[in-house]
Amino acid sequence: MGAPGAATIKGKDRYKAGVIPYKTMGYWEPSYEPKDTDLIALFRITPQEGVDPEEAAAAVAGESSTATWTVVWTDRLTACEYYRAKAYRVDAVPNSPGQYFAYIAYDLDLFEPGSIANLTASIIGNVFGFKPLKALRLEDMRMPVAYLKTFDGPPTGIVVERERLDKFGRPLLGATTKPKLGLSGKNYGRVVYEALKGGLDFVKDDENINSQPFMHWRDRYLYCMEAVNRASAETGEVKGHYLNITAATMEDMYERAALAKDLGSCIVMIDLVIGYTAIQSISKWARKNDMILHLHRAGHGTYTRQKTHGISFRVICKWMRMAGVDHIHAGTVVGKLEGDPNMVQGFYNVLREPHNEVDLQRGIFFEQDWAGLRKVMPVASGGIHAGQMHQLIHYLGEDVVLQFGGGTIGHPMGVQAGATANRVALEAIIQARNEGKDIWNEGPQILEKAAKGCAPLKAALEVWKDVTFNYTSTDTADFIPTPTLTA
Repeated sequence: MGAPGAATIKGKDRYKAGVIPYKTMGYWEPSYEPKDTDLIALFRITPQEGVDPEEAAAAVAGESSTATWTVVWTDRLTACEYYRAKAYRVDAVPNSPGQYFAYIAYDLDLFEPGSIANLTASIIGNVFGFKPLKALRLEDMRMPVAYLKTFDGPPTGIVVERERLDKFGRPLLGATTKPKLGLSGKNYGRVVYEALKGGLDFVKDDENINSQPFMHWRDRYLYCMEAVNRASAETGEVKGHYLNITAATMEDMYERAALAKDLGSCIVMIDLVIGYTAIQSISKWARKNDMILHLHRAGHGTYTRQKTHGISFRVICKWMRMAGVDHIHAGTVVGKLEGDPNMVQGFYNVLREPHNEVDLQRGIFFEQDWAGLRKVMPVASGGIHAGQMHQLIHYLGEDVVLQFGGGTIGHPMGVQAGATANRVALEAIIQARNEGKDIWNEGPQILEKAAKGCAPLKAALEVWKDVTFNYTSTDTADFIPTPTLTA
């Protein structure tokens, strides 16, 4: 499949009927200098034995833009040189024989403005099953400012969300109702009330709680909002519950969203599996109705976790910031789900920063100006508990929602006590940080001191003190800083 060093065929020979290598079709241009308006994709390619890496990169460029397997004369009816994607650089992946990073530039005119569906149909729509490749992974993308300006972005954003909630200077606290399936509406609402009364800011539906025989969606909404209103009245704080509006059709989702608004909810929730068009549609509704939009990344692990094939979650983060969500689950580092510290911090940086610098250690390959798109609040959820509070703040910062599901509802003294334990632990660590203490090294002692005046925290530390999830991550950085010896 293509010989190294093959040059692009020019003139009428380029359009003779038959099959020629992608490199000679014009999809490999090593001298190309990407324009500011080009969209750039970085693929990790693993060619089959005997396939030239440059030819493989050219094939990906071709099949994700204008090429097919054979020469077609109808190319001449278009500005084909202009519309062809151009693979312009191929680098060997460090310490990974047989794998290569391929940089491919796409002209802005190849994409419909403001459409994630069109973007993804182009970039990932056809090439991942290409036979000459053993594996293919989309590692990162650079979006031109001109393209970003066609997207609305998050309907609320971190700054406005904090203003609406009147909560500043600390992470927000949440929990997922457990068990996530099987509770009646009334009992579900009881859990929500206890968690919010105990000190949490949010409680949430889980990804697969929609409208099942044991609990109709309307019942859940009514009981949950009763719980939210009671807890708010009793604590004097703004509270919320992520009401999952995910459903079989957009008509059903709009109906559920409308009831959530009518009941006074400040936030609704959707699942990633509803699809990009549905996500953008609900985002527009949320913007119009002043609603915070929470996205559960249900299903992402099927294509983001493996290092050689699929899509990096940092790319999903970029797409979702563009599509317009206010929250997205983005990893915990210390919890039960996949999360290398450097990779997770890279995801958080993509979601929260107005401008990303190149940061290979955290998997960020391109400088990215976010063109004023609002910031997304990352959510840390899955196997975390009060005893890890200092680690969570150290790794994730304060613009994050920390969700302790089992770490609240599994507390030996009850749900409200579990919430109180998390709130006291959080405030103790934040106060210590603000006082200049080394929370990474002194965190356990800070929590133990706080627990002396808080029985729920003491019980939480005792029950979960030895619980860790120390497994090797499958998605790790390819570039690790090497200390330099000084004379």
